[in-house]
Amino acid sequence: MSPRATKSASPSKSGVTKKPAAPRKVAAGKAAPRKRKVKAEAGSVGLSAEECADGAPTSEMIALTAKVVQAGGVVLSAYREPLGGHWVALSALPIDKVKPTPYQRELSKAHADRLATVIPKVGRFLDPVIAVPDGDSFITPNGMHRLTAMTTLGAKTIIALVMPEPEIAFRILALNTEKAHNLKDKALEVIRMVRAMAEADPKRSEAEVAFELEQPSFITIGICYEKNARFSGGAYNSVVSKCESFSTEPMARTLATREAHADKLLELDELVGQAVVRLKEAGWTSGYLKPIVVARINPLRFAKLGKDDRADFDKTIDKMIEGAAKFDASKIKAADIALAATVGGGDEAAE
Repeated sequence: MSPRATKSASPSKSGVTKKPAAPRKVAAGKAAPRKRKVKAEAGSVGLSAEECADGAPTSEMIALTAKVVQAGGVVLSAYREPLGGHWVALSALPIDKVKPTPYQRELSKAHADRLATVIPKVGRFLDPVIAVPDGDSFITPNGMHRLTAMTTLGAKTIIALVMPEPEIAFRILALNTEKAHNLKDKALEVIRMVRAMAEADPKRSEAEVAFELEQPSFITIGICYEKNARFSGGAYNSVVSKCESFSTEPMARTLATREAHADKLLELDELVGQAVVRLKEAGWTSGYLKPIVVARINPLRFAKLGKDDRADFDKTIDKMIEGAAKFDASKIKAADIALAATVGGGDEAAE
């Protein structure tokens, strides 16, 4: 039986909770018109070039300048950035006074080495890192590889765009343009941020920092990667994304729920791995065996969820655990393998 013929559980059996659809206010036989995004007129948003240099620095900016000087640095220029008008200090900082934020992804040595090779060829360091104060030094949420490369080259100083707002340090995913994040990078950074935020302010909720965390599934999958560095997050992210949402409860409390979800996901992954072994014993050697197993046991595969609808995590994963334990390798056909290879298994989904 091909994947398309596989019968999936109905939404009600998989624990899907749907919001009632709002009635459409359209004439009979006519489709509801799509709302067009209002595009800002060119040159109508933010500050003019002159305004970026105007205005008296705020008290926070004056204090920031003092911190730069105390660290042995120099503020080269202070200005207001052109979109929101926030103050920024273009600064030269002693390189040993700047560290990556502790919750960043792991350093890619290959990428840092490439930068250390390219920068001397250009003969200039032209891409400042972003930094915020941290005690008597500074941390950067998006400059780990540039910082490492410059340190490798023996540089004394690094140029930084220094900002007084500490929350900038948590905006890693939005700010990082050095090297594209894969799912493992994102998930690990998100769970590290959640732990740091929960420790700093136990009453803060995930929903309050949804922009910084990007996707609720990253929290659960990040815990899985903490416990198993070889976890295949890409095989499960689609399912988890349909179950998890940002909680309005304090993060100190919701972390326990996320931990429990991660443990259940790891239990599922172990059973899926055993199903993959059975497929290999049956003679299959494709790199897409794990996505095939996950697709076959996914009760949400054909469920049509609304944008804000979420399936029940425990019910969904319990069904998948049951399906993985009973997975019959003899039902897989060559067409299933070919289809999986054509579609692909997603980021890190392959075994």
